[in-house]
Amino acid sequence: MDVIIEALPYLWEGLKMTMYIFIVAIVLGFVIGLIIALLRLSPLTILNWIAKIFIDLIRGTPILVQLFFFYYGLNSLEFISYDRTTAGIITVAINAGAYFAEIIRAGIQSMDKGQTEAARSLGLSNTQNMRYIILPQAFRRMLPTFTNQSIISLKDTSLLSVIGIADLTQQGQVVIAATFEAFIIWSVVGLMYFAIIYALSLLSSFLERRYELR
Repeated sequence: MDVIIEALPYLWEGLKMTMYIFIVAIVLGFVIGLIIALLRLSPLTILNWIAKIFIDLIRGTPILVQLFFFYYGLNSLEFISYDRTTAGIITVAINAGAYFAEIIRAGIQSMDKGQTEAARSLGLSNTQNMRYIILPQAFRRMLPTFTNQSIISLKDTSLLSVIGIADLTQQGQVVIAATFEAFIIWSVVGLMYFAIIYALSLLSSFLERRYELR
């Protein structure tokens, strides 16, 4: 018990770093995913192919390789320089964005085409139709899959410790190196990750029920 009490301040700092990276990366990832999804649905072939190549490239390579590329690869160029936390955020955001893009694209394509025709008959532009009619309804259908991918991205943040980011996993390693209590510390770290992921699942269920009532 004394070991846990002594370790909690360090693990708490690591948890805050993990949540900071996760929240920023998920917001950026959603924006990236939305842009790529719209490009993927574009009638212009060149834009469609750019989006497809991006999705296939990111989804077809391990996130750990992407992390090394953004931190060690790009950082080796003379005109590019950023710290490890930024590299971690970029990696998780771009990785999540590629998956979000397919989720958003599928959600948009699942909508009844009659709604688009009705929007046009009301004089709404394609942008207005997408913003006020299609996306709000598609988001309800995307919510469970979106939450699942967010949980996967949260788990992926544990890999950021390999480049020295002081996240929850890294702080757990530091505490273990000082106390040699691997079983206890990793148990606490695992429970902390579980608590966050379980909270996200409960939030998702609450939002699903709320939207279903409307």
